[in-house]
Amino acid sequence: MRALFRKEKMWQRHKLKPRYDVVVIGAGVHGLSIAYYLAKNHEITNVAVLDKVYLGGGNSGRNTAIIRANYMTVEGVHFYSESLKLYEELSKELNFNLLFSQIGHLSLAHTDSAVNGLWRRAEVNKALGVNSRVIWPDEIKRMVPALDTSDRPRYPVKAALYHAPGGVIRHDAVVWGYARGVERHGGEVHPRTEVIAIDVKDHQVTGVRTDKGEVIRADCVVNATSGYCTTVSKMVGVDLPVVTHPLQACVTEPLKPFLDKVVVSANLHVYVYQTDRGELVMGSEIDPYSSYSQGSTLETLESIVAHALELFPGLRHVRVLRQWGGLCDMTPDYSPILGEVDGLKGFVLDVGWGTYGFKAGPVSGKRIAELIATKRTPDIIRPFRLSRFREDRLVSEKGAAAVSH
Repeated sequence: MRALFRKEKMWQRHKLKPRYDVVVIGAGVHGLSIAYYLAKNHEITNVAVLDKVYLGGGNSGRNTAIIRANYMTVEGVHFYSESLKLYEELSKELNFNLLFSQIGHLSLAHTDSAVNGLWRRAEVNKALGVNSRVIWPDEIKRMVPALDTSDRPRYPVKAALYHAPGGVIRHDAVVWGYARGVERHGGEVHPRTEVIAIDVKDHQVTGVRTDKGEVIRADCVVNATSGYCTTVSKMVGVDLPVVTHPLQACVTEPLKPFLDKVVVSANLHVYVYQTDRGELVMGSEIDPYSSYSQGSTLETLESIVAHALELFPGLRHVRVLRQWGGLCDMTPDYSPILGEVDGLKGFVLDVGWGTYGFKAGPVSGKRIAELIATKRTPDIIRPFRLSRFREDRLVSEKGAAAVSH
């Protein structure tokens, strides 16, 4: 039988043009979604997405792809809830299977204070129309039979926040789907094209310079570079209150299916879920030091595995296949920085995502595109403006960020 090949390329190679309406720095889920929604919703197609490596080569290809909306603040719940709804329809919209599986999300509590925190999150979620509720060990055990809910562990499971719409998605498929959408709508994606300078004149961005020697003119430049966002912002003299930390995860050998929920323990700083291929994806908190290293360490692996075994002692003979790291751009209040910079026209920020970035790809792309096209800041992203740190209007999501996923 003759092999079947895709006739349409996912995306094309383009020669850089001397001028674009918008240049987006960073070809991860955020940069690509901004370009996609600029074209689809606002007919702005003269857009270039630039990245110093390959598509999704940063955090979009290194995260563990957990999607949820059970956050703590009113601003955060509205924001991530809209993103979750966009994800639910994204495969159909992009005509590309993103393998989104809403298997449900369990946030465990092992102390009385942690239980109180879950109650608060549950009530905020319910008041804002997000499906979350507190459940107890008997129901937890029925949902996840392999989980140790006895009183034997040092920190027994007391309760959990069950978020039924939460789940996982194939991260590379999201990147490819958005990239194909950008291409189909007339935008351009330029991998392995590093921005080395951003030109500014009279407090207005005028373009960028790349490592290929090109000078590209543009009246709008978007910084969507996650871990390197401070480096890019310094090109225009903007200092961000962001510190970059490594974040590590690992995956095991394939096992027979036994876990159909995402299980997170804030007290133990670990999360576990099983992929369609049978592997267990496990991760922990960000490393407690600032670095741009994407390497992995034995110390972190030992911590992840030790805490995972406290939850699932039956995994003690399972082998870890690989481990990796990404870079998290952490803000003081664990919330992103979105929008324009006061006193500098044409420079737009989509940064400071810490460990939340992949969940917010669709909503941030849609709303940043709206800002660029209409010159007005959408209400849903207004609380995340850079000036909030000066105005003492922080949006503290630390209570929903005890584990980095």
